Amino acid sequence: MNNVYTHGHHESVLRSHSWRTAENSAGYLLPHLRPGMSLLDVGAGPGTITADLARLVEPGRTTALEANAAALDITKAAFENRELDVQFVVGDVHALDLPDDTYDVVHAHQVLQHVADPVQALREMRRVCKPGGIVAVRDSDYHGFVWYPELPELDEWMALYQRMARANRGEPDAGRRLLSWALAAGFEQAEATTSTWAFANPEDRAFWGGMWADRILESALADQARASGVPEQQLEAISQAWRTWADTPDACISILHGELLCTA
Repeated sequence: MNNVYTHGHHESVLRSHSWRTAENSAGYLLPHLRPGMSLLDVGAGPGTITADLARLVEPGRTTALEANAAALDITKAAFENRELDVQFVVGDVHALDLPDDTYDVVHAHQVLQHVADPVQALREMRRVCKPGGIVAVRDSDYHGFVWYPELPELDEWMALYQRMARANRGEPDAGRRLLSWALAAGFEQAEATTSTWAFANPEDRAFWGGMWADRILESALADQARASGVPEQQLEAISQAWRTWADTPDACISILHGELLCTA
């Protein structure tokens, strides 16, 4: 299936993704990892989470999977100076070119919200996982984001992102649907939890607000918005609103995620 990655790989996007670690993005999974496990990371991105997971399961082998060679090159770059046993693979999560019952752990962070058929993706993740192994997924839930102050331009940002993501056959509110998708995929044991990222101090606000101020003007999302007829003035107003939010001393934002631990 053809998947369109709404965010793309502009520097402003990678700036956000490179901030992610196993600690801040996969804490629900960490207690279940042990040395010697084999692990598949679907949608490895810039590899920061992948590298952390690889360290935790070494001497077990980690496989990093991305949807195309260009995206995988970004992942590979993160491992140039790291002595970790990582294999790099291009593949479609809907139809993985990998053997059955291969991995102890199959992990995907912020992937299912972007794929055309998340239930089929989970079936494939289960297929390549060893019986009794773990399939672990975490996805954000955009309509569960809460911020202050309630700037109207940020409501416009939310509506715009929802519209663009859904035009790409994505589900931006994936977090709340993970358990439903897992049950539809045939998992009998699935534990659902939630967690949040919070950005509420000056440094964190500058990071998050500055990132989105740039992304709404320069990323693949911005290009798609322009192509769909969104006026440049609206994009610039949203960008400025993110900067205003970042400069507001009492501003904060909570980013909701759904999490799922499934037994294959």
